[in-house]
Amino acid sequence: MTTDLKYFTPSQARKTLPLVKKIVKDILDTSREMRLVAEEVGEGVEKDPRIQKLADNVEKFMNELEEIGCYFKDWNFSIGLVDFPALIDGKEVFLCWRSDEDDILYYHDVEAGFAGRKLIPPEEPVN
Repeated sequence: MTTDLKYFTPSQARKTLPLVKKIVKDILDTSREMRLVAEEVGEGVEKDPRIQKLADNVEKFMNELEEIGCYFKDWNFSIGLVDFPALIDGKEVFLCWRSDEDDILYYHDVEAGFAGRKLIPPEEPVN
């Protein structure tokens, strides 16, 4: 990760969640539409103008996520996985959210990926 990267606290990441959820829904809906068009077109699908427009839209949506400071990590376009760069105990990690989750509750080491998810520790001690 680069030093000019924006780090999120869990509460900062949660504040972006309504917008992130909408963008991820747009990505998943558009990729679903791409699959339907691809099945319809068959051969030469990559040259179809509808596919190119849909692919441009997906790229635009991913750029919107990156402008927020988070990254779409679901290359199968099935569960809408998003990572938010963060620091936990001084270590670079990703807060990790899936589109079927209501909240951001997990993180993983940069190298670990989704399979290494752990619960986010409390930000502040509860009195």
